[in-house]
Amino acid sequence: MKESVGCLPTNGVSFQMLSNNICQENNLSSCSGPQPAFRKHPSKLFVETTTRCNFKCQACVKQSSGNGIVDGDMSLATFMALVPVFPYLENMVLSGIGEPLLHPRLEEFIGIAKKTMPHGSWVGFQSNGALLTKTRAISLISAGLDRICLSLDSVAGDTFRTLREGGEVTDIEQALSILGSAKDLCGKAEFEIGIEFVLRRDNVHELVDVLKWATDRGATFAIVTHLLPYESSHVSQISYEYNSDDALALYEPWKRMADSEGIDISKYFDILFSFRIFRTQEEQRILDHVRHMMLESNQRGIFLRVKNILERDETLFEEMTRIFDEAKGVAESTGLSLRLPEILPTANRKCDFVEGGSAMVSWDGSVHPCYYLWHNYDCYYRERDLHKHIEAKYFGNTEHNSIESIWNTQKFILFRKEVLKYEFSYCTNCNVSPCNLIDTSEFSNDCHTNTVPCGDCFWCMGMFNCMQ
Repeated sequence: MKESVGCLPTNGVSFQMLSNNICQENNLSSCSGPQPAFRKHPSKLFVETTTRCNFKCQACVKQSSGNGIVDGDMSLATFMALVPVFPYLENMVLSGIGEPLLHPRLEEFIGIAKKTMPHGSWVGFQSNGALLTKTRAISLISAGLDRICLSLDSVAGDTFRTLREGGEVTDIEQALSILGSAKDLCGKAEFEIGIEFVLRRDNVHELVDVLKWATDRGATFAIVTHLLPYESSHVSQISYEYNSDDALALYEPWKRMADSEGIDISKYFDILFSFRIFRTQEEQRILDHVRHMMLESNQRGIFLRVKNILERDETLFEEMTRIFDEAKGVAESTGLSLRLPEILPTANRKCDFVEGGSAMVSWDGSVHPCYYLWHNYDCYYRERDLHKHIEAKYFGNTEHNSIESIWNTQKFILFRKEVLKYEFSYCTNCNVSPCNLIDTSEFSNDCHTNTVPCGDCFWCMGMFNCMQ
């Protein structure tokens, strides 16, 4: 897919004015200068050096049936086409779908970036760590690498091998040791070594032990994220709630009221779909109670999926809360920088990618706005009925246009502006989801007429984390 790229006609409106307008309209935190989303250059680049990988992880999008990802390595020419924006970057992440250590010019890319990026910026990438040797670690750090994040979802050998087909826990242990030694040999005390942990029902109980294990072996930061199922068989491994935080806050007083009045609202759907003409007084009380709750949610503009809220797993929520509290305790006692996801999707949405001025560049030079819309794939968010096909959002290719001109196209700027309004629907918490507006191969608009396909983006709702 290719398109010609033109610059945004300003019509007398400066980037500063546009940024200030967005800031005021959306109550963004800082109005001291152009917001990163509306500067003349991206502030963060995610550069997919390769889509090749030496692992076949069961939960990876590359192993799913609906992906459209082909193997390829970024050429030097494609990387060099990005250099004009390097002086404006806060950071660069050299990761996409594949394993960065497979790229033969990785150190060259790092060196070019570090020579051009401003003081205080950083370069890093995520890796499975299996290909790391002492020589390679020294080479990477000497080239200017500032941080690396290793995938570690378990320290139990059998579990690790199941989740990371092709790898062993000993690979991570060796990689951490090698990185620690190389850090000392290179005299780069500020070099950051971290891990990423993907939460699943079958490994969530390991989180605290994994954090302790990693800090004992030199990890200084940890990124924890929930699982995005790319296959229906993985939906059962989801370890988060589907109800938003404001939906739960609305529900809990109604639930307490129902309990105090002896109203068993768990029977709501059984009664609703019984199709009996006459209902008992008790049955009518149940229906009325839930309908009044729904009326309040409508009046307050809160998306409330009744099926989700009535069937919520309170035990899971309590367990996740306890585990996260213990994880925070480990971080506090060890000095580990820990980033945890939310347990509930947040109603107060925030797109770190757009607000941070991010651009994703694929190995072939195509430019995209965020992780969610970087590739074509199928995924599942809730029960197995909520299947969605994601089409990558494409704004141009550096083979035909400069990265600056792509960033400043009217199409890309208007996309970022619409995202930052945060007016798109809450598809995952909607009673009629999946509707034909989102369950389609070509997204056009949501029920609020927004043209950004962000209504069920769990990055925006605080559920998914990544290196950025």
